Amino acid sequence: MASQLHVEVVAVEEKVWSGEAEMLVARTTEGELGVLPGHAPLLGQLAEPSQVRVKVSGGEEIAYDVAGGFLSITDQGVTVLAESAEQATPAAR
Repeated sequence: MASQLHVEVVAVEEKVWSGEAEMLVARTTEGELGVLPGHAPLLGQLAEPSQVRVKVSGGEEIAYDVAGGFLSITDQGVTVLAESAEQATPAAR
């Protein structure tokens, strides 16, 4: 099993983020979904509004507020194709 997951976050007009991650969490119309390396292929519709969280090495997490779109999981990685995607502002602690 691979230790990293290739992730691409794409909005209609641009690639927002691409890289290797340990995990991705997204909310679909069927519920919240955690994706680790080796996940079974899946195509899901993103819930609206939603947030996609990407956990990269070292424990850092990058979050994107997304509107509409789909999540595609293949053996090559995960693609989030959203109508719009903007980096979320970190929550105050």
